[in-house]
Amino acid sequence: MINSINKIKVGAVLFGIIAGSFSSFAGNEDRVGSAGAGHLLVNPWARSTGNGGAGIATVSGLEASFLNIAGVSFTDKTQIKYSYTNWMGSAGIGLNSAGIAQRVSESGVVSLSIQSMNFGDVEITTVNNPEGNIGFFSPRANVFNIGYSQTFSSSISGGINFKVISESIANLKATGIGIDAGIRYVTGEQDQMKFGITLRNVGPTMKYKGDGLATQADLESNGNIATLQQRTATYELPSLLAIGAAYDFIFDEKNKLNVAFGFTANSFSSDQFALGLDYGMTTEKLAFNLRAGYVYEKNLLSVENRSNALVGPTAGFSVDALVGENKSALGVEYTARFAGIFGVIHTIGVTISLK
Repeated sequence: MINSINKIKVGAVLFGIIAGSFSSFAGNEDRVGSAGAGHLLVNPWARSTGNGGAGIATVSGLEASFLNIAGVSFTDKTQIKYSYTNWMGSAGIGLNSAGIAQRVSESGVVSLSIQSMNFGDVEITTVNNPEGNIGFFSPRANVFNIGYSQTFSSSISGGINFKVISESIANLKATGIGIDAGIRYVTGEQDQMKFGITLRNVGPTMKYKGDGLATQADLESNGNIATLQQRTATYELPSLLAIGAAYDFIFDEKNKLNVAFGFTANSFSSDQFALGLDYGMTTEKLAFNLRAGYVYEKNLLSVENRSNALVGPTAGFSVDALVGENKSALGVEYTARFAGIFGVIHTIGVTISLK
């Protein structure tokens, strides 16, 4: 009894810390574009992007490690995922993601994942070789995640996620760390009402370092060469606070419609409102989900003034084969996001969920 009360207190304290930080993470137009590591805002998973990322209160399994770490605690036993995204459509940027969520106790789940963004090969040019022809380099942006989520009671779950961020080009590299924390609350006779809140990408500033900042110069034109080390400015992570609510319309044991709403207060970009729908149908051997969503922010409908390449709508589906006595799921998923002149962003993935 005492242990249960302590768990609830821990959840309440974490919820209070996150909620109390809300005023510090409201959108500020004066700070738009001043943060770095923008790839931390890119959801790499197909299922949770299908409804526009509105599932802050509903996302579960490994995908919750991005949207709301508290949802990782709803992993049955083991879940393994991989996904690929052609980020920004025709821009030629590949985003690969993979990870595992593993239950380690009756109430606790550990998650490990990696996201790697590949920008392709870029020709090396220098002051002395502006035409190139001296080789290529491959810019990279990677995120390594390790998280833990726990169920504190039948209604409350929470979690924390640590991430290592790495960005590099041929001769420069920046490394940083960030933290996510989240809470999820479930209520109703059939657990049909859900609420979630999460604070993401909180951490110290990052800074580029490397040989690319060193320049050799003849200061007095007498043959004495000196090496000058240039300074670089630090930049902050794109921290945000997200709040979500959802309701399940349960038609019968095999048909359900989830309606989700999410609000994201971005520190370095416009605030966003997301509305998502997720219709699920289950048979003896298959589980099928159809998803749609819309994400709105200030000036989104104005081609001249919007600051986001994504124009709002999202749509996707997933199909899971239920196998074995425990009905473990082997699934494939797909989501489309629309990026205006960049075209359609496709995310495809596979999921193995063991029970």
